Amino acid sequence: MASVPVKKILIVEDNELFLKLLDKHFSRAGYDCMLANSPSAALHLLEHQVPELILSDYEMPGMNGFDFRQQLLTNKRYSHIPFVFLTAHSSDGMVMEGLGMQAVDFIDKQTPFPVLTSKIDNIIHTVHKTQELNTEELKKAAHALNIKSVPAAPPQLKGFYTNFWHQPFQNYPGGDFIDFIGINERYTFLVLGDVMGKKWQAWFFSFGFLSYVRSAIRICIMDQVFSPARILEKINNVICYDEVLHDVLSSLSLLMIDNENGSIKYAGAGDLPLLHYHHASQKADQVSSSGLLPGLMKDGRYEEQLIELQPNDILLIFSDGMTDFRDAQGKHSNYNAFVELITPTLARENSFLFMKTAFAKRFTEEAQVDDCSLIFIQKK
Repeated sequence: MASVPVKKILIVEDNELFLKLLDKHFSRAGYDCMLANSPSAALHLLEHQVPELILSDYEMPGMNGFDFRQQLLTNKRYSHIPFVFLTAHSSDGMVMEGLGMQAVDFIDKQTPFPVLTSKIDNIIHTVHKTQELNTEELKKAAHALNIKSVPAAPPQLKGFYTNFWHQPFQNYPGGDFIDFIGINERYTFLVLGDVMGKKWQAWFFSFGFLSYVRSAIRICIMDQVFSPARILEKINNVICYDEVLHDVLSSLSLLMIDNENGSIKYAGAGDLPLLHYHHASQKADQVSSSGLLPGLMKDGRYEEQLIELQPNDILLIFSDGMTDFRDAQGKHSNYNAFVELITPTLARENSFLFMKTAFAKRFTEEAQVDDCSLIFIQKK
């Protein structure tokens, strides 16, 4: 039976007794409550967690509810969160001013708790439904235009087994992009990028980056340049002159597989270290790049590395969402913890299947904090 997602709300109230009563009531109703006795305390909590709704008192010492709301509206990270005023005094003028700050509702403190819960339930339900409808419309448009940032299936290569795993954040298309570009029977390029940001905005920019990558690869191959580092340099220069994308940051891993001699050339730009698992020794090494994020510096130089896999060796390329997770203490980023998660699967036959099982347990809706993407390469 599927678990019901817990609704997280932030309650801001300077009266400690009333704050405890609200916490007790909403917790019984199945809410996860973040509690703050002042707007400044609330802003501190928001640095670590983002709720689905903010329920705030108006009359508070120092910064009142209106000042708090104005501060939230100036921050893009918080301005979209539904905001409800909870107050003992609500004149028509006050209500109009609060609604002018895009507050969803004004609720009197004398409202019975069951009615208060129903109001908050309805607001969150309406927000979710609106988001679902918007998402579906965007998905339909993307499908109609045949816009994809992740392929339908991995390539079939002569000397390698390849696959990939991708799980978007909160089921929204995001900034991670994957591509496999076959040039001819000999050369295949593998691309993994991560546009910084989340959801639709990052997803939109991912196509700009992916278009430049595809074009740069084709142009370089036409000029007989079979070098991921030189291709990255061309991508970097083009992005530096793009008035929109040069302000958008994205990491990029670019690999070229030579099916004829079984070698892999790799160059990276601001990406995480790749992981090379040696089957003979059953040990894993990191393969690091030193290239800057594309667009940061004109005429930037990128280094190229030759990776030679022995039979049954595995090479993993992954985005930073694979190393990020959330627990009771907040959000964490831990590369070594991710390595520890997958290490038991690497020596097993059909290791990719066991790896996906481990990912499903680790990256639950509650624990995942970003788009997660991984490319798996194993030498036959």
